[in-house]
Amino acid sequence: MGSRTSIEWTDTTWNPVTGCDRVSPGCEHCYAATMARRLRAMGHPRYQRDGNPVTSGPGFGVSVHPEALSLPYSWRAGRRVFVNSMSDLFHAQVPVEVIRQVLAVAADTPQHTYQVLTKRSRRLRRLAEVLDWPVNVWVGVSVEDAGHLYRVEDLTAVPASVRFLSAEPLLGPLVAAVGPCLDVSGLKWVITGGESGPGARSCQPSWVRAIRDVCEMGSVAFFHKQWGGARPRVAGRLLDGRTYDEFPPVPAASETVSPQGDYST
Repeated sequence: MGSRTSIEWTDTTWNPVTGCDRVSPGCEHCYAATMARRLRAMGHPRYQRDGNPVTSGPGFGVSVHPEALSLPYSWRAGRRVFVNSMSDLFHAQVPVEVIRQVLAVAADTPQHTYQVLTKRSRRLRRLAEVLDWPVNVWVGVSVEDAGHLYRVEDLTAVPASVRFLSAEPLLGPLVAAVGPCLDVSGLKWVITGGESGPGARSCQPSWVRAIRDVCEMGSVAFFHKQWGGARPRVAGRLLDGRTYDEFPPVPAASETVSPQGDYST
């Protein structure tokens, strides 16, 4: 229900909800859908509900697991916790009350930092004003190409202490001379990464460099996770000869979040 992970930008995954549906090109080679299929075949009880065969798959039907909600209370030392690595907290089939319960657990365990990442930015924006956002909850959107940069704009409506962008898998340039262009002014953290696994689509270094440069100009923490490919460990993480492992500053528990998403004492 929760485990240490090899994901470089977090410590632990926590899945009070599992299952999802593909909504955009970045979902095409979803690692979670592949893992859910394997877990279903192994008889794992949390992955026995099948999703739509077109948009989801075996074992990947959206399922809520109330018994998993208490898990963070068992971790005494502070951790970075990736919420729903096997789902999307803002999926339409996740009840608002479940989202509230997840945020309440986060508020009750301030020793941890919770990282919530979604592609459902429109629902996130609609719910932003009716949810309480603990200062230790970071909220991010996933954007794979310029056609989905609207998700960043939706994110700016969320009064989170840290708003972040995950450009992984990065399938095209987000910084361009004309057309939609990445605006990092409302962000505190940006992650980039190429797609990994069989059939992985390529990630061009120029796309990553442009994002890094925009982050540096805007004083936004930048984290390059991987280049991806069929053998991501071989491809490595170096960008122009160095590793980028930056994190945003962690807000103190005594700080409050303003409607603009900035925090202050």
